[in-house]
Amino acid sequence: MRFRLFKGSLTGAILLLLLASNLSTCLAFQSQLSPIDPKEGMKKTPKGFVRLFDGKTTEGWHLDGGHGPGYVPVDNALVVPSAGGGNLYTNKMYSDFVFRFDFRVAKAGNNGIGLRAPGGGDTAYMGMECQVLDDYDPVYANLMPGQYHGSIYRVLPAKRGSTKPAGEWNEEEITAIGRHIKVKVNGQVIVDGDLNSVTDLETLADHPGMLRDKGFIGFLGHGPAEVQFRNIFVKDLSKPEKENTAPKGFTALFNGKNLTGWKGLVKSPPERAKMSTEQLEAAIKSATEEALKHWTVVDGVIVYDGKNDSLCTIKDYRDFELLVDWKIHPKGDSGIYLRGSPQVQIWDRVEGSGGLYNNQKNPSNPTKNADNPVGQWNRFRIVMVGDKVTVYLNDQLVVHHVTMENYWERNKPMYRTGQLELQHHGDALYFKNIYVREINTKE
Repeated sequence: MRFRLFKGSLTGAILLLLLASNLSTCLAFQSQLSPIDPKEGMKKTPKGFVRLFDGKTTEGWHLDGGHGPGYVPVDNALVVPSAGGGNLYTNKMYSDFVFRFDFRVAKAGNNGIGLRAPGGGDTAYMGMECQVLDDYDPVYANLMPGQYHGSIYRVLPAKRGSTKPAGEWNEEEITAIGRHIKVKVNGQVIVDGDLNSVTDLETLADHPGMLRDKGFIGFLGHGPAEVQFRNIFVKDLSKPEKENTAPKGFTALFNGKNLTGWKGLVKSPPERAKMSTEQLEAAIKSATEEALKHWTVVDGVIVYDGKNDSLCTIKDYRDFELLVDWKIHPKGDSGIYLRGSPQVQIWDRVEGSGGLYNNQKNPSNPTKNADNPVGQWNRFRIVMVGDKVTVYLNDQLVVHHVTMENYWERNKPMYRTGQLELQHHGDALYFKNIYVREINTKE
C-alpha cells in the first residue's frame, strides 16, 4: 500500500494518522483462513431477532481481559486472531433467549460462547460456556465428552460429528429457556438437556454459575488458532417473574396466600431428637398456634412482627437449591437455617449478608457485600449438597462450596436432613418467592 504525504496541512495529518491506524489493525494479525467474501452468506435479520453485530464495529459489546488485537471486524465478520481474544460480552443481560450465529475455525481453533455470564471470572465455571472447537484436530483427540464442540463445558456433553472441517462456515443456534439448554449445529440437535438433571457432586461444586438465571452472552476467545463469527442474532425470550410462582423444577414453599406447609419452632435438633413422637407433635401444634399470631401474610408477603420465634418448614430436606427473597429494616438481623442449623446470615452490617455466620473452622463471612440498600428486596440462591454450601446474593457469588459446621453439636458433621427455617432475631422481617428444588445426588 502506498501513502501520499500531506505537508503543512492539518487535514492531511489527520488522514495520515487514520491510514496508519488502519494499517496497524490490518497488520496486527495474519489470517489463517481464506479471504472473507463480504457478500457471501450475509443473512437478513430473522423475524423476532435482533442483529447483535453490525459487521463494522463492536458497538453494543464490551471487552473483558482483551489481549493482542482482541476482536477485529473484517468484511462483516468478527475475527478473533490466533494472538487475540479475551471475553467480548453483550452490553445487555439475558435470561431466556435464542442465540444464532455462523462460525468457522482455523485448524485447531478453540473458542467458546458465554451464556448467562456474570461478566467476570472464568465464564466456564461462573456462568456457562458452550464450546467452539475444531473437533477433528488430533490435538483434541483425548478430551473428555463435555469438552467437544457444542458441549456446555463439562456440564452437558454434545453429540459429535455436527461440524464441518476447519475453514468452512457452520450455523449454530443456542436456546436457553430456564434450565433447558438446546444446541443445534448445521441443523442437528447436539445438546438437549436440563441443568436440573445434573447431580454429579464435582460438577455441582465446580460450576455454580450454571444455575444463574441471567447474564451476558459473549465470545470467549483465545488461541491457538483463528476463529471467525458472522450473522450474529438474538431473540430475547425474557419474561417478567410472577410473584410466588415456582420456576420449572422448583416447588413453592409459600403460596402467597397463607402459611400452609409451615410450623412453629420447637427447640433444637438434639432436643427434638430426645422427644417422643407424641411429645413432639404436641409441641409443634402449640408452637405453630403461637407462631401464626406473629407470622402473617400481607399482600403476598410473609410478614413477621418480631415477637415470637423462627418459622420452619413442615418438611425436612436433604440436598437442595433454595430461592428466597427477603427484606429488613435498618439494623435488622435474621438468617436462613439449613437442615435446622444456623445459618446463612441476613443483616444490616458492612460485611454484608450471605455468610455462614456460625462457622468457627471454615470461612464465615461472605466474599463481598452484595446487599441491596436496606428496605429493598434481596434474593438468595442457596445450594446445599452434603455439608457444602454455595450462596448467591442478588446474582453475585458470595459463598462458594464452603463446609457448614454443626452449630448444635460441634463434634459431629452437619445433619444429613432437616427443616428450613426463617430465623427470628426480634426484628420485623419480610419474605416472599420461596422455592426449593430437591437435588437427588448420587452420594
